[in-house]
Amino acid sequence: MAADSKREQFRRYLEKSGVLDTLTKVLVALYEEPEKPNSALDFLKHHLGAATPENPEIELLRLELAEMKEKYEATVEENKKLKAKLAQYEPPQEEKRAE
Repeated sequence: MAADSKREQFRRYLEKSGVLDTLTKVLVALYEEPEKPNSALDFLKHHLGAATPENPEIELLRLELAEMKEKYEATVEENKKLKAKLAQYEPPQEEKRAE
């Protein structure tokens, strides 16, 4: 009897917190997919992950990543320019070998 009571409490908890409703919606979406995905588990993970609110820390990391990409591109461009400038002052490879 105690195990049934615990199960019922847990079921009510899942229902109250919206877990059952969300799982049902995702499973219905999987059922209604015209072409079933290779991995049902990946489908569930993707759709459950999309249902959760964005973590503010993730957004900060995305912004930082975009910033770093910009800095990287600027550094690569600067490197190209400096190499071209340096090549103007260095003798060609053939002259170096002759010496």
